[in-house]
Amino acid sequence: MPSFFQFVYGQLFTQLPKPTTSFEGKTVIVTGSNVGLGKEAARHITRNNASTVILAVRSLEKGEAAKKDIEASVGKKGVIKVWQLDMSSYQSVLEFAARASKELQRLDIAILNAGVAKGTWEVFEKDESTVTVNVVSTFLLALALLPQMKQTANLYNVRPTLTIVASEVHFWAKFPEENAPDGQIFHELNKKPAVLNADNLGNRYQVSKLLDVFGTRAMADRKSAQAVPVTFNCVNPGLCHSELSRDSGIALTIVKFFLARTTECGSRTLVHAAASGAESHGHYLSDCKVTLPSDYVLSNEGYVAQNRVWDELMAKLEAIKPGVTANL
Repeated sequence: MPSFFQFVYGQLFTQLPKPTTSFEGKTVIVTGSNVGLGKEAARHITRNNASTVILAVRSLEKGEAAKKDIEASVGKKGVIKVWQLDMSSYQSVLEFAARASKELQRLDIAILNAGVAKGTWEVFEKDESTVTVNVVSTFLLALALLPQMKQTANLYNVRPTLTIVASEVHFWAKFPEENAPDGQIFHELNKKPAVLNADNLGNRYQVSKLLDVFGTRAMADRKSAQAVPVTFNCVNPGLCHSELSRDSGIALTIVKFFLARTTECGSRTLVHAAASGAESHGHYLSDCKVTLPSDYVLSNEGYVAQNRVWDELMAKLEAIKPGVTANL
């Protein structure tokens, strides 16, 4: 587990390379891209010659503003499109994926960046909001987009990349729900704590990112790089200046003031992961390189928990959209 001093050193002194990979001819989706990391990643990808960049955003108005800003900064028009995607709604997720299948000739990269860090207890789609947005909707979208990404691989002789934005905070997640009876992990996650405070709400975000790491590894466990023509990976952008703290309270805002990377710097990690190939399949990337996840994730105990989470998550996704799990 990284120590506090290792975390601080990584935040303040690690030099991340600017993206130089060409995305010429490629179609890229970036979720949560009207602000923050997603917007800056889209800016890099547009600058580096992508043919089509989809800003997948909840607010079309803010998405259009982001589009204009990116176009003005990189001097390119006709590349960016703004599509609506509300990750708090499973119907919106499925409609977005259906639109992509219908309107996009190809899909080379999907960066699933949209996420929340809530400072209050909310429920979306019958689940606690952080779990809904950061986990269930994220993997629902991932599996819903996979058929088109596989088709792109076959038609254009390329290897698309599906990148899920995780976080280093998974190292510190407390996950007592792993001790729930069979089939009850998500049920336990949806129990409202008797006392709500910054600690248990903050831990909920950490757990959601742990589940993102689990999910990425579980997908690759079931479909190796040789068995599927799409790379699955997850990435830690580090603590960055972004809109994430808008719902999470003053404590995170204060920590960010002293330690956060610039939004642009953090976005380089997303672009690096999205440009990575089969060598990153199933891996956790941090500081623009493949890195080991937490000791817990790598342990036998963690592996058991990972498989239980995956089985429950697949059951949830099948209930939302029958047949979607077969897309893997």
